[in-house]
Amino acid sequence: MAQPKYITDIDKITEIPEQERSKLKAITEKFVFRVNDYYLNLIDWSDPNDPIKKLIIPNEGELSEYGRWDASDEDTNYVVPGCQHKYKTTALLLVSEVCGAYCRYCFRKRLFRNDVKEAVTNVDPGLAYIESHPEINNVLLTGGDSLILATSKLRKIIEQLRKIDHVEIIRLGSKIPVFNPMRIYEDEALLELIRTYSTVDKRIYVMAHINHPREITKEAKRAFEALHNAGAIVVNQTPVLKGINDDPLVLAELLDKLSWAGVTPYYFFINRPVAGNREFVLPLERVYRLVESAKSLTSGLGKRVRLSMSHTSGKIEILAIEDGQAYLKYHQSRDQQYGKFMILDCPDDAAWFDDLPGSKELWNRPKKIATSVISANDLPDLPLH
Repeated sequence: MAQPKYITDIDKITEIPEQERSKLKAITEKFVFRVNDYYLNLIDWSDPNDPIKKLIIPNEGELSEYGRWDASDEDTNYVVPGCQHKYKTTALLLVSEVCGAYCRYCFRKRLFRNDVKEAVTNVDPGLAYIESHPEINNVLLTGGDSLILATSKLRKIIEQLRKIDHVEIIRLGSKIPVFNPMRIYEDEALLELIRTYSTVDKRIYVMAHINHPREITKEAKRAFEALHNAGAIVVNQTPVLKGINDDPLVLAELLDKLSWAGVTPYYFFINRPVAGNREFVLPLERVYRLVESAKSLTSGLGKRVRLSMSHTSGKIEILAIEDGQAYLKYHQSRDQQYGKFMILDCPDDAAWFDDLPGSKELWNRPKKIATSVISANDLPDLPLH
């Protein structure tokens, strides 16, 4: 199958009425817009509430200033430009500001703006930082979308990471397996790269972003199979989104189809309250009920999924919400409070950890770390070229 054609001008999508396109132009002038014809063909244009359409076609609510640009305070996690180190054993390299699909709900929506630049073309400082911190045993390549990188660029990064003995796991954050699956199964160089560097002792994981079961097409399953045969482990994480997958039958179907395709259901996330994504926000209790209902309809394989919030202070697992109270646990913690159990009142309209009365007393907001604090000159030399 030929590689799909990418579209960045919303006027080229004639299925959208001209009057509606003119309204959406103001959004595409503020935020990047990028889709492809393969993914557009998944849309049922006769359905005004089609979930695939809502995922990638702009909506007027994006111009709302509700929320913050950086709801999880990622700016406090930078240790060198392009590299975050929030949790002890994990580092993030922002290797691309470009996505295959610019999902309209994205928690890094700030990266869609022309005036923001967090990803870097030179990852050497980040690699040097990782090499100098032996506690880091896994690295996530993200952005943006790591698989939007040319395979030759991705190879250079992975080769350097594999020279660092204490890096056991490399993770590739990507929506490409369902947005442009041909990029995976038709790129023998990419599959050979994975075969070489995803070994019995040190695996490469693909952290897929699959939001709806309709994204799991025969082409997507072919991409999963190619990744599996090359030695990659594929897992999935998705927020629960109003108007897209906020239905227990849809979530259960997603869990089933992932399990049947050999893709581990990893996280259901609470959607982060970033500026411009109010259209997708659901109350915490509503999300909890949706997920529990979905899990009741699937096998133990589907039930492996965890419902979490990626908060400033860490990943907070939602264990239960009953009788107006939320029962929570730190699944990850920047302050080494893993496992800390919390019971907080949960108002009906609470949609985020900060909305729970008393939550702010349970953690200390981190101070911002300027990316200029640590420079490449302060780190050990690596054979990067």
